[in-house]
Amino acid sequence: MKSFVIKNLPRFQLTLRSSLLYTNHRPSSRFSLSTRLFTTGATYIRRGKATAEQRHKCAAVNSNDVIRNRNKKNRGLVVSLNDTVSNILATEADSVTDVIIVGAGVSGAALAHTLGKARRRVHVIERDLSEQDRIVGELLQPGGYLKLIELGLEDCVKKIDAQRVLGYVLFKDGKHTKLAYPLETFDSDVAGRSFHNGRFVQRMREKAATLSNVRLEQGTVTSLLEENGTIKGVRYRTKEGNELRSFAPLTIVCDGCFSNLRRSLCKPKVDRLSTFVGLVLENCELPFANHGHVVLADPSPILMYPISSSEVRCLVDVPGQKVPPIGNGEMAKYLKTRVAPQVPTEVREAFITAVEKGNVRTMPNRSMPADPIPTPGALLLGDAFNMRHPLTGGGMTVALADIVVLRDLLKPIRNLNDKEALSKYIESFYTLRKPVASTINTLADALYKVFLASSDEARMEMREACFDYLSLGGVCSSGPVALLSGLNPRPLSLVLHFFAVVIYAVGRLMLPFPSIKSFWLGARIISSAASIIFPIMKAEGVRQMFFPRTIAAIYRTPPSQ
Repeated sequence: MKSFVIKNLPRFQLTLRSSLLYTNHRPSSRFSLSTRLFTTGATYIRRGKATAEQRHKCAAVNSNDVIRNRNKKNRGLVVSLNDTVSNILATEADSVTDVIIVGAGVSGAALAHTLGKARRRVHVIERDLSEQDRIVGELLQPGGYLKLIELGLEDCVKKIDAQRVLGYVLFKDGKHTKLAYPLETFDSDVAGRSFHNGRFVQRMREKAATLSNVRLEQGTVTSLLEENGTIKGVRYRTKEGNELRSFAPLTIVCDGCFSNLRRSLCKPKVDRLSTFVGLVLENCELPFANHGHVVLADPSPILMYPISSSEVRCLVDVPGQKVPPIGNGEMAKYLKTRVAPQVPTEVREAFITAVEKGNVRTMPNRSMPADPIPTPGALLLGDAFNMRHPLTGGGMTVALADIVVLRDLLKPIRNLNDKEALSKYIESFYTLRKPVASTINTLADALYKVFLASSDEARMEMREACFDYLSLGGVCSSGPVALLSGLNPRPLSLVLHFFAVVIYAVGRLMLPFPSIKSFWLGARIISSAASIIFPIMKAEGVRQMFFPRTIAAIYRTPPSQ
């Protein structure tokens, strides 16, 4: 039994592949495949010394590994190779992968299509490629829709019964105020979109899969492959249970809020703020069509928006880490007795019916500021990297905006194997994304805390002032809504409007005449407001958020080719 050691493996792989293709397409060829294989192997044996990397990857091809079987009907040559040659071809597939994407949710699927369009060779590994049924990630703000257009994915909200969203309506103590998105300067198609998350994700997966250089595979990534501090690829388990490895110069981890890979790429400080209890209200109409509805309830907000032409998603926020158990009926009792009386009368009956049906689901609401550990060969994206309270529906907007930044950064890098250039551009990504992402994150977490009911008089006064400030109309409503919608995510605008609410709250306490009590309450409102927003801004990074131009990474120039 003869054995040949293939030293110059990359070139041998290409020749081997050519031999296979030649033989398959030329069945009448007299030049047998075995002769081709051994001639190729002998050719590369005669080459000089193999490099260290080639020696590491070298493989043996056995003379008995080739089995020929002539089919008299079509005279084709059917070739069966053993696991050794299969491993060579698998290694070849890895060697031509530019980017590995872990996860094919909103972030992963959108990124796969984006990088595929940029002619990158992409390998996507997703735990479950079937359509998922989630209770979050269902409302895309207009700013996120603009990013979707920029990425060429706007058609993914079509044919899924997605609903246009034109703004919000706030309800409090029997009053309501309507907040429209400032869309006057945009095309008529630009608006928010709400939909079933699973349908939206499947559309993006399907679109990514139409690109010949994008490969979607179902499997579970178990670990990152690291060598001398650089991420070289991933180890994963296929749906059949096989343990495999995949290699690429860049690995992007976007496997969601429950990521088990983030710890080696960032310093996760996950804070569980509350839990969403999700229901679907069927065949009912919201008081205001094409609007999200937010009820400032006790103890925390209730969110409602359409997800199809016949369904309304209702999310009841339960603060803290404990929720009433579903199994013993305590959750149903809580929803009927505590929550139902506070929802608008137009949907109350549908709400109670949905509770009685029993299809109640929960989802923890987490906040995690982005605190990356710069790692050559890898980066984080999406909820695996950065989370905020989903009250404002900003998660998908942040993810899509990040993809646009990353796409533009990688554009001048022709060869992702240029580790030094790639590392610098990954560092730039973390800086360039900050102003937009931090604005949306800070607004979401701060607004949630303001909207919470409280026994603290100062907090309740600020909650009331926020509702009344937004009810004033004009810039008092359009400014905050432009922030919330992602149409104008500027940190300075966020701070100005936040403290405008504080000044409004304190100022009206002084009318008609100030008193010692009003001064004391005003001071407590200012202190309470500062305790809400400043810790969030500190965690997000004040310098990166407000003064990104002072960070050298933002001035990276394209690498020389």
